[in-house]
Amino acid sequence: MSKIAAHKVYIISGPAGVGKSTTSKELAKTFKNSAYISGDYISHMHINGRKKPWESSEEMSLIWDNILSLTKNFIKYGNDVIVDYVTFPKEAEWISENLKSLNVEVIYVVLWTDKKTLLTRDNMRLPSARMGERCVILVDEFIETGLNEKHIFDTGNTSLDDISDVINEIINNPKYKLN
Repeated sequence: MSKIAAHKVYIISGPAGVGKSTTSKELAKTFKNSAYISGDYISHMHINGRKKPWESSEEMSLIWDNILSLTKNFIKYGNDVIVDYVTFPKEAEWISENLKSLNVEVIYVVLWTDKKTLLTRDNMRLPSARMGERCVILVDEFIETGLNEKHIFDTGNTSLDDISDVINEIINNPKYKLN
């Protein structure tokens, strides 16, 4: 007889500019007890000696170890957790594996759209927050990982007005479950 998962960890991923942060923050608001973990915020906590995560496996390991520690702590104190970060399948599996003893359900969703829409959305950001060509590079990197299509949620035809539909899809569609 399997135990019902007490809490959920939602990993909201996708290329830069696809809507991870907007979606993750709205998702976090739907739960009574929740925590929002921004991988970007975690990454920027490291001040002196910080390297670009995509150029340093050590920096990436530090970020993921910190995300895992925070996730475990929030779960320990009764929260569902939403992780907002560019998360490739191997990292999602690593998180899931490291949370097995905590009886949580891990949901991995990769928000997706075509490159043109992605760049249009990126250009709507403040200039200091724009990722430019990095958005397109990340699309190609996701494709190269052999990402399982069941984790892809195409948001190309959605807008901010559709956020409640996006949240409902993430919460209710079992195809996104990892474990």
